[in-house]
Amino acid sequence: MSQGQRRLAAIMFTDMVGYTALGQRNEALSLALVEEQRKVIRPILARHNGREVKTMGDAFLVEFPNTVDAVRCAYDIQRAIREYNFTLEPEKRIHLRIGVHVGEVVESQGDISGDAVNVASRIEQLAEDGGVCLTKQVHDHVKSKVDLPLLAMGPRTLKNVSEPVEVYRIGMPWGGREEDFAVLDGKRVAVLPFANMSPDPADEYLADGLTEELISTVSKIGELSVVSRTSVMQYKGKPISIGEIGKHLMAGTILEGSVRKAGSRIRVTVQAVDASLDRHLWAESYDRELQDVFAIQSDIAERVASSLKVQLLSSEKEAIERKPTENIEAYKLFLRGRFHFYLQSRVGFDKALECYREALNLDPAYAYAFVGLSDAYHIGSHWGFYSPEEAYPRMKELAVKALEINPGLAEGHASLGAVYFHYEWRWKEAEEEFMKAIELKPNYLNVYEMYSWLLAVLGRDEESAQVIRRAALIPPEYPSVWLRVGYNWGGGSLRLGSAEQVVEMSEKLVKSNPEFAFGHDCLGFAYYRASRTAEAISELKMAVELSRGDSLIKGDLALLHAFMGEKAEAEAVLKELQSLSGRTYVSNVSLACILFALGRRDEAFENLEEAYERKAIDLPDVRKMPEMNELRADPRWIYIETQMGLPRS
Repeated sequence: MSQGQRRLAAIMFTDMVGYTALGQRNEALSLALVEEQRKVIRPILARHNGREVKTMGDAFLVEFPNTVDAVRCAYDIQRAIREYNFTLEPEKRIHLRIGVHVGEVVESQGDISGDAVNVASRIEQLAEDGGVCLTKQVHDHVKSKVDLPLLAMGPRTLKNVSEPVEVYRIGMPWGGREEDFAVLDGKRVAVLPFANMSPDPADEYLADGLTEELISTVSKIGELSVVSRTSVMQYKGKPISIGEIGKHLMAGTILEGSVRKAGSRIRVTVQAVDASLDRHLWAESYDRELQDVFAIQSDIAERVASSLKVQLLSSEKEAIERKPTENIEAYKLFLRGRFHFYLQSRVGFDKALECYREALNLDPAYAYAFVGLSDAYHIGSHWGFYSPEEAYPRMKELAVKALEINPGLAEGHASLGAVYFHYEWRWKEAEEEFMKAIELKPNYLNVYEMYSWLLAVLGRDEESAQVIRRAALIPPEYPSVWLRVGYNWGGGSLRLGSAEQVVEMSEKLVKSNPEFAFGHDCLGFAYYRASRTAEAISELKMAVELSRGDSLIKGDLALLHAFMGEKAEAEAVLKELQSLSGRTYVSNVSLACILFALGRRDEAFENLEEAYERKAIDLPDVRKMPEMNELRADPRWIYIETQMGLPRS
């Protein structure tokens, strides 16, 4: 074969577990074990058409003409090693991990290189002692050709690999139950809600705030994957074992702790736990002035990186150690604002706005407080608490101000992108801002959701799905993403499967957030699309009750009544909403959809035209609602889309 020729090949990496440490303790024994493992492995390679490309100390790099040979060989190697170890003393046993991938390689002077080789070497490190890990490409090739259980491990973020890789493992028949095979990625970190140990219950905001701030700080380490705040908050105050939490969140490293405030001092305790083994990694206690809270967060993040053997880039270290403000009172107000923001109610958003404004009065250069204000307007407008005219011009002003203070603030770029997307309909600029936010903060989950939805609205469904996959699985407890699923299943934007699968996802949302009104709204739409109409109406009524009569949720209840042919019920709610619109903001898009479903099409388009004039943020969402297919075929809608600069879908 000519040098530099490209070809497709199955690649296998093997590696001895604990070899480096053994070499430091007993070099002679480590060398002897390497020689013994070569004697075991080489005959097996020959039987399965494996070409030994090279050995690197204790490791093998092998290529195969096809994936079936590679997988069977990997299994036979682990079986042979297990048999070899049977009669030996523990210190003389061989412990191997194996990774298998398939992809394009380049040969040069007998060696091979390329992304496929890199991926194979990285997934080998995810295997347990005695285990074999495979990529999805290998799994898809062999799943019907080998009589072995292939168990999903989910997506994994690999060093020097741009996107998460779906990983599987072989369930070894001598390993016991399937759950015993769980291998959790140590570089996926979950920061559990800190316990409030302060004598004053009102200091709860500080414990929740410290949790979120620590999540944000650790997220600045690009080599780590960090579980979202929404996913971890479901465990607040619940007596669930670390092992169970790790399995549910697919997180190999768990941080938990507490905070106690007394006057101007705080005491923070934190420990890191290996969730796979339920093994303590390290613990630390900080007894400091509240003013030192930023140094505490930085120190914890650096301890995490050190314990996981992650080399911090200079830019990451600088980002971790940068103080958001020098004014501790402004910082406390910011944390209070976030606490009220997450109540996801009109009162909560109004209180959050008040806290952020007070923080800016104390520190006019507090960039995160500007972003906090922008976020409150943004999400509040999605829930219908603020009109687009009220929210988005102010939101843009705030995002621009935040970026003037800190041009490298990912949250600021995300907020500006949201304005371009939802209000100004500057699609290209919105995409650029979202991509910039992801570049600056790869673990910033919120921006993946917005970017994915932008791509879906633009008709780029496969790219939309890729962005969600790139976020390494959106957790079922992340409400805003699953609301998209509940409202818009069938549009294909997230490619999440059947109606019943979406019901299952939505039920998880409600189970983890039982008081979250929009979760019940989401589940109601999921039930409707699965033809479970009675349950659908029941969930929407529950949502209306929990939201205390929110106009957006009432509109969804009316819409379901209309879809189901219950005209009188739909008309009654519609009349109430139309009366309410004279006193507060009611979405013209919501009214239009109800009217169209009731057959009052001219009135529906009058509302859509008003929505266009007001730049209603939910107007582009009509493109992804499967029940609105007939509306979208109307020339009047086509004209609105054209005016918005949207490509025809």
